[in-house]
Amino acid sequence: MASQHAWSFFRAGGFDQVQLNTGADLLALKELDQKLWAALSCPTRGIEFDTKTLDLIDSDADAHVRANEVLAAIAWAGGLLKNADVLVKGTDSLALADINDSSEEGQQLLASARHILRSLGKPDATEISLADMEDIEKFVAGLEFNGDGVICAKQIADAGLRAVVEDIIKCCSSVMDLSGEFGINRDIIDKFFTEAAAYSDWYAKGEADGMILFLNDRTQAAADAFLAVKEKSGDYFTRCQLAAYDARSAVPLSRSTEDYQRLAAQDLSVQSPEVAAFPLATVEANKPLPLRSGINPAWQGKVDGFCELVIAPLLGKKESLSASEWAGICLKFAPLEVWQAGKPATTLEQLGIARIREILGGNHQAAIDDLINQDQSVEAAVKAIRSVERLLRYNRDLFKLANNFVSFRNFYTGKEKAIFQVGTLYLDGRSCELCVKVEDVAKHASFANMSGVCLAYCDCVRSGGAEKMSIAAAFTAGDSDYLMVGRNGIFYDRKGQDWDASIVRIVDHPISIRQAFWSPYKKLAKMISEQLQKLAASKAGSVEDKMLKAVVESGKNAPVSSAAAAKPPFDVGKFAGIFAAIGLAVGAIGGILASIVSGLLGLKFWQIPLAMLGLVLLISGPSMGMAWFKLKRRNLGPILDASGWAINARVRINIPFGTSLTGLANLPEGAHRSLVDPFADKKVVWPYYLMIVLAICVLIGFWYFGFFGHR
Repeated sequence: MASQHAWSFFRAGGFDQVQLNTGADLLALKELDQKLWAALSCPTRGIEFDTKTLDLIDSDADAHVRANEVLAAIAWAGGLLKNADVLVKGTDSLALADINDSSEEGQQLLASARHILRSLGKPDATEISLADMEDIEKFVAGLEFNGDGVICAKQIADAGLRAVVEDIIKCCSSVMDLSGEFGINRDIIDKFFTEAAAYSDWYAKGEADGMILFLNDRTQAAADAFLAVKEKSGDYFTRCQLAAYDARSAVPLSRSTEDYQRLAAQDLSVQSPEVAAFPLATVEANKPLPLRSGINPAWQGKVDGFCELVIAPLLGKKESLSASEWAGICLKFAPLEVWQAGKPATTLEQLGIARIREILGGNHQAAIDDLINQDQSVEAAVKAIRSVERLLRYNRDLFKLANNFVSFRNFYTGKEKAIFQVGTLYLDGRSCELCVKVEDVAKHASFANMSGVCLAYCDCVRSGGAEKMSIAAAFTAGDSDYLMVGRNGIFYDRKGQDWDASIVRIVDHPISIRQAFWSPYKKLAKMISEQLQKLAASKAGSVEDKMLKAVVESGKNAPVSSAAAAKPPFDVGKFAGIFAAIGLAVGAIGGILASIVSGLLGLKFWQIPLAMLGLVLLISGPSMGMAWFKLKRRNLGPILDASGWAINARVRINIPFGTSLTGLANLPEGAHRSLVDPFADKKVVWPYYLMIVLAICVLIGFWYFGFFGHR
């Protein structure tokens, strides 16, 4: 369906961009084909924008704001304002009269705004600002009920109920309330009372069966004492039965002499595992278990407890225990073991059955549920308080975001920096305005290379290295002659803070047509200079080797007792090779120049300027042409895509716009300049004489070839 909204577009960066001027433009964005948007996604970090606002817009919390999330934020904010044009102002305050209270959400939000102002001592205020919301967290945390469904012990006035809550926290887990205190929610309460009821029912079953708690409240202690010796006592009676079966087994079953000999070599104690591993008593056929003497010393304490808590109540005082009596005791504890095997898994046992029954017997669960219900009843009101802050942030930031997302209006108008421009780099006599934050230099550079922009990656530090970040700065004017890894500069972030910046990587691309024009000549001069230096160094090395060889040989032929030989006189002939090499190079260059000059002199007078222009174009033309095509194709998209954006348009940086992004050093208007340099190089006169001689030669040549009409 065709859009009913009348859109306006402006052209910048080689593509049409929507012009957002009114609140109606913002509300109609849902009708605009997203193929016309400049970007479809941007990261929530690494850009110059309020991160809290971005986090509110980022509904799925994936650290990226997408087009549909922007539309949802605009729709929500526009629905709560009487006039969406308020969003265009971008202020951090909002008049209460501008809030649309025609909906239930709007009414709740307006009531919350007034409640906040009253709490701040401004009941008659007609507007609310983000400054009023600075302590919103403290404000919400200070409420008796804050809507999070968590009840803390300290907010309960009743001492008994407060103690119950503390017991629940001790036995079960806890959650943090908005106030910062730990409390309980409905899930924890339900878990506690469910486990408490199950434990109480299980315990009641044991109480109801006389075969289970046969020693009443002392049964559990007796069971613990029984279990402590159960396995070892069973082992003893089994060994005695084997001795009755075969008398020969009695001695080895009691452990051999060799076993005792191995123990004799050690430092023994009753806690020694080796001692505890021996039988409970010496083994004989059908021998009762001695209870007072003849017990393995490692087990004496446990046997004493068993006698006191089990044998004495059941059999009275005894000096020994027969196998049949032991079997009877095991049968006695069998129902108890079955009952204990069915004990619910819970941490509530530490409270004791009496405290558990006391909690279950009171009306504590209902009272706590009532407090939670009261807390949850204000959830909508508390959410409305947070919605006030959300609306204030959207009111301030949405229009700015749209002009850096739907279009790149801020970037191309230059009135203010785009949100992806993190600051300005000053380096090599230039200021670079297009600087983006980079997390991984290598990863960013590999993709940003497709932008065709000359990028200098810098590591920036401040506060003695406590703060660090990396940036990519675009050089779009001047040249790259002195851009090299290791060069230092100063980076100013959007807050005006200065950082020490050092180049760590360069993505080299043409910067300007002027650079491309001079590039062949600079390369030629550099090549000639390097070749001359190499040739001279080679000849100098050869001469030095010959001199060293001559000195060594003369030293060998000299008498041992003679004085040191006199320093040989300077031999011009030995350096003739160097002079000859330099002369050869100069002669070759002169020959080339002579050929060019003779060719020019062979032309007519009016043809000479054309020939010289053609020569210049022949040398610089290809470089300039290639640079021109590359500069025309420069694209911001890969630079931002590498930083986590989803750029939807071909955001070009043409030559005029690129020039505006990098400032060159110029003297201030009206400044006075002295051309007298006391440290300037002394002027050499002979080049001027050489130029005069060359001019005379040219004039003679012109006369000879008939340019002055003598023929």
